[in-house]
Amino acid sequence: MDIKKVAVIGGGTMGNGIAHVFAMNRIPVNLIETKQEFADKAMATIDKNLERMVSKEKISAEDKVTTLDSINATLSIAEGVKDVDLIVEAVPENFDIKKSVWEAVEANAQDHAIFASNTSSISITKLAALTGRPEKFIGMHFFNPVPVMKLVEIVRGLETDDETYNVVEKTSKLLAKVPVPVNDFPGFVSNRVLMPMINEAIFCVHEGVATPENVDEVMKLGMAHPMGPLRLADFIGLDVCLDILNVLYEGFKDPKYRPAPLLVKMVDAGKLGNKTGEGFYNYK
Repeated sequence: MDIKKVAVIGGGTMGNGIAHVFAMNRIPVNLIETKQEFADKAMATIDKNLERMVSKEKISAEDKVTTLDSINATLSIAEGVKDVDLIVEAVPENFDIKKSVWEAVEANAQDHAIFASNTSSISITKLAALTGRPEKFIGMHFFNPVPVMKLVEIVRGLETDDETYNVVEKTSKLLAKVPVPVNDFPGFVSNRVLMPMINEAIFCVHEGVATPENVDEVMKLGMAHPMGPLRLADFIGLDVCLDILNVLYEGFKDPKYRPAPLLVKMVDAGKLGNKTGEGFYNYK
């Protein structure tokens, strides 16, 4: 089976990037959002990112036009998924939101369509059980910024079959990504390793061990990280970090995944990082 057309549900940071890479590789995309203003913002972001690639001579101006023409923004899940071979869900990391999305997709998708979630921590098996085709359900965990980052974690649920895996692996390679297979455990590999590090960095600030700047400097200069863990947390979104840590904590019942109190306070205060202008750093 070849993927000839896809739907991407959610046009936020991850969703618009996923739509971008599919369209840039000549796979038409239905980009599904809930409001016209969100759809317009997603398309404007894609346009801006493509223009940056043109200015760096990575693609031509004609490539940019072709890519944008390959994306159809719509506000209807029913219309957006009815004629596609692959549906990639990239909505917020909240099970109830994802549940409502997958129930709508299940009611309108073609029988042969593959379902993929970009979830960064929620069980693929649990999401697959919301549909009538768990064998065709899989995780495609892209990384931000999607047009730049090469990795895609391919997550097999309990019932994901080999054909579904093979199609998604092949499709990931067509996008010039590197698919890495992992099994369905909370946080998969990436966030199971990354989030405890970010959480411990937050504990260091909370306990007065060091400032955010100094914690990040230690990790950059001493461990050769290109970006410190607290700057990275701001980039990811502190609310997203908290959601993932809660999934890890609930999934493993291990206190080592307990979110730092400072992280909870900052999210409660609306200081979520880049997207709100303030997190561990001030972006205003």
